[in-house]
Amino acid sequence: MKTSSVLELSDLKKIAAAAEAEALQNKWNVTIVIVDNGGHQLWLQRLDGAAPVSAHIAAAKARTAALGCRESRVYEEMINGGRASFLSAPTIEGMLEGGVPIMKDGQCLGAVGVSGVKSTEDAQIAKAGIAAIGL
Repeated sequence: MKTSSVLELSDLKKIAAAAEAEALQNKWNVTIVIVDNGGHQLWLQRLDGAAPVSAHIAAAKARTAALGCRESRVYEEMINGGRASFLSAPTIEGMLEGGVPIMKDGQCLGAVGVSGVKSTEDAQIAKAGIAAIGL
């Protein structure tokens, strides 16, 4: 039997604060979502000026990254590479860059999803958040 780490409220606050700081520093209006390893939403933060739909997109990106234990951009690249049939994959909705898994010792603890700016910038914000907890 394995022992695994889990995200705690203090981790969520650190991730969210660092992601928010990255977004504000760049004047990016985004939504930040953090989920656990099952894709269950633990945190949602919509910054001033972020479009309402960004809350749905960020959550979908985070779920996709958590359930797949890989960045959501991998699925986008797969589809753009010609594997259109992957669009029918069940329970995976956020197949756009901007969902980043939170990995520790080879295990996925959850993910951060961001939406509101260019997808590379969304991913930059998510990674800045994750770096705040040393991962």
